[in-house]
Amino acid sequence: MNNLWNDTEAAQYEAAEGELGLRVYTSRLLGRDDSLVLHGGGNTSMKGSSTNIFGDEVPTLFIKGSGWDLKTIESPGLPATNLETLQRLATLQTMTDTEMARELKLALLDPASPSPSVEAILHAIIPLRFVDHTHADAVVTISNSPQGRQRLQQLYGDEVLILPYIMPGFILARQVYEATQGIDWSTLKGIVLEHHGIFSFADDARSSYDNMIAMVAQAEDYLISQGAADQLLRRDVEITAQDGLNLAAVRKQVCDLAGRAMLARLNSGPEAAGYASRPDVAAIATRGPVTPDHSLHTKRIPAVLADSPVSAVKQFGDDYRAYFDRHNNGSLTCLDPAPRVAVWLERGVLAFAPNAKRMAIVADIADHTRSCVQSAEALGGWEALPERDIFELEYWELEQVKLKKAAAPGAFEGRVALVSGAASGIGLACVEALVADGAAVIGLDINPAVAELSDTAVLGIQCDITDGEETAAALQQGLQHFGGLDILVSNAGIFPSSRPVAELDEDDLETSLQLNFQSHARLLKLATPYLALGINPAVVLMASKNVPAPGPGALAYSSAKAALTQLGRIAALELGEQGIRVNMLHPNAVYDTALWTEETLQARADSYGLSVEQYKTNNALGLEVRSCDVASAVLALAGSDFPATTGAQIPVDGGNERVI
Repeated sequence: MNNLWNDTEAAQYEAAEGELGLRVYTSRLLGRDDSLVLHGGGNTSMKGSSTNIFGDEVPTLFIKGSGWDLKTIESPGLPATNLETLQRLATLQTMTDTEMARELKLALLDPASPSPSVEAILHAIIPLRFVDHTHADAVVTISNSPQGRQRLQQLYGDEVLILPYIMPGFILARQVYEATQGIDWSTLKGIVLEHHGIFSFADDARSSYDNMIAMVAQAEDYLISQGAADQLLRRDVEITAQDGLNLAAVRKQVCDLAGRAMLARLNSGPEAAGYASRPDVAAIATRGPVTPDHSLHTKRIPAVLADSPVSAVKQFGDDYRAYFDRHNNGSLTCLDPAPRVAVWLERGVLAFAPNAKRMAIVADIADHTRSCVQSAEALGGWEALPERDIFELEYWELEQVKLKKAAAPGAFEGRVALVSGAASGIGLACVEALVADGAAVIGLDINPAVAELSDTAVLGIQCDITDGEETAAALQQGLQHFGGLDILVSNAGIFPSSRPVAELDEDDLETSLQLNFQSHARLLKLATPYLALGINPAVVLMASKNVPAPGPGALAYSSAKAALTQLGRIAALELGEQGIRVNMLHPNAVYDTALWTEETLQARADSYGLSVEQYKTNNALGLEVRSCDVASAVLALAGSDFPATTGAQIPVDGGNERVI
């Protein structure tokens, strides 16, 4: 655990916003370390004052607001609240979570600010000016071991108050309030909440941060001294093509249980594969989460997949419903019973989520959980909270309210698309449009720039799709990253130089056939088994206006595109029984692509006696056809707008006279 404080950085933050700037700075320092704060977990605060409209000074708690992440927090993410109001709330004997949420909003000095953290009352009653709270892996790992409290007491002595687990929010604030009556706060550096996390505090930002780092470092050193690192197994595994099909089938079953499209990611790296290869992994992985907060993202336990992985997912669904029934008070709404994490024996760890952003969260939590579980084994065994406590957090009143207010997902959320020729032009427009509507996209292109597209929702892979082995490997890489395939946009292509038949260059013809036809046929062949396991599976082949209305000099190009169209027609007939729709687009005169340079455009316009602008809009609608217009057609065909359409050939050309 490294102390990241930097005097130069701190001075810049302080110069910009004073003490609040320092509060932002140390919050960000905590957020940089995933072993302290994962995806919005943890919170920080500062006590100061504000001036109201009457010119009165109001004692103020600046506390992390809902929706902000400590890693990137800015001062608006620390909304100002009435400190005295929050402190008074702690004196109440009872308060429901709904009442607490209302009172926290009422305590805001600016109603347009984000809602304060549910831990705001707890922060308020700690009399020190700066308070930091993290879910430090090392501290919670020790807590989740036999005699965890005794170990923590021996580690920290009287400088840290150790309290048993209790639900977050008002109940927790009240627990701390009662436990600290008459206490001398100057003797404390922190508070540990068992199975939850750790608080540090001081009257200046640096000291509170230093205290946090020092206490967590103590816990890490203790784990090392107990041989925790020796428990972290590593193993290299090879994921086969059959594993890829099984993964797609597992993802399909997860989608069925969830009642919506879901993504899946297989981590088969040495650490994850080593964990999945432990002989005791089925027992230790299913004892519960690191902290109950994680269950909001991962559910209480993972599924364990063995020889019949699809059946194991079904069994998880049955077990989850039974778990809900055991603890339901009759007023709760059951969440979907699909797993969010699975340990696939001998192979690795899977994460499931409805979109790429949330899948990254689940995957990160799964990684940290794996490490914590194995470290606790060095202390005598992983011991999580009883399932009743996990259930209460997973079905927290405030979380049930969020479910009812959740925004509708994007049209393609949870679906996986593969786009070839993705680095530019029509392919890039398709990637951007699909992602904007919620899809996760595997982008293939021979141009290495495709890798620059990679982010949470896009995996860009450099690939020559005329090479069968490269294409198969890229497909497997994409499947492991997103779990399956629902949409294929087969778009890659070239336009050879124009020549009359008598001057045909056979190399041009061969090159065109390889890229404009054969590579598409191969990609469709490789993708079909996965599309058959997809959600509303659809294929869109990028053909050309030259199919219905060829022009002279384009034999090499037009012949390949005609063959591609025939491929699509036959595929529509053959794949229909598997529910796979196959349609073709015939774009024309799409000039914002790499095929058209300014010089080429000018030459073509001159040959028709037109200006470049006239040439671009030389169609029935008098408009310029853009890559995004083609992408819009792709979304329509790949989505739910045309569920009964397959084998269609649709022009995207502004109304080409010869096609009409």
